[in-house]
Amino acid sequence: MLLAIDCGNTNTVFSIWDGEKFLCTLRTSTHHARTADAYFTWYSTLIKHYGIETDITDVIISSTVPRVVFNLRVFADRFFGCRPLVVGKPDCLLPVQARVDAGTAVGPDRLVNTAGAYDRHGGNKIVVDFGTATTFDVVDDDGAYVGGVIAPGVNLSLEALHMAAAALPHVDIAKPQAVIGTNTVACMQSGVFWGYVGLVKEICARIKAERDRDMQVIATGGLAALFQQSEILFDIFEDDLTMHGLTVIHRYNKENGTV
Repeated sequence: MLLAIDCGNTNTVFSIWDGEKFLCTLRTSTHHARTADAYFTWYSTLIKHYGIETDITDVIISSTVPRVVFNLRVFADRFFGCRPLVVGKPDCLLPVQARVDAGTAVGPDRLVNTAGAYDRHGGNKIVVDFGTATTFDVVDDDGAYVGGVIAPGVNLSLEALHMAAAALPHVDIAKPQAVIGTNTVACMQSGVFWGYVGLVKEICARIKAERDRDMQVIATGGLAALFQQSEILFDIFEDDLTMHGLTVIHRYNKENGTV
């Protein structure tokens, strides 16, 4: 039984995979000072609450926050007696190596999204992930990550607007009723919402033009469903793409004897 952990800048997600399906998904805020004991107290309390019987034998971690990896490693070793795979480390093999500039460190989340997208849908894809940053990952025909785009995340943009302009309030992202806002909140929501619709359409169009081919666009991340409501931006929506990618990478390492 596999515990897959995806640690992002804002939230950390734990999913339990029994080899065929995810039994549950747990979410907590990312905090670099959280100890292994604190992780286990939180984890075991929720597992007990949901009445899930688990016997974790393997752990895999993807983290965009390097400072949390040590405590997650201790968590896996102390409470499950296993040495976790950490995506991006030399001992964690990828099904297909990334093809980027020499010396470039590709974010583990982008490698995991690429593996998950290729396993489910094949190559020649663009993965748009709405997280703390909005990322565009280009998946080649053979499943290799070959580059992409990083833009500020939706909520990050709203927070920056609020912080930098004293007269502008903090607002939640939502699809506005009209493009032209008739109050401050509606104006801000329209600017961010329709601005990101335009950003996604333009960047995807330019990626396709640069590669001189049509490509399917896969959306994932918390706000992907909201933007899909506006118009057809994506061909495929995957709410668990990152977690699936972790299971793919773990399976590949199992098959190749590294775990």
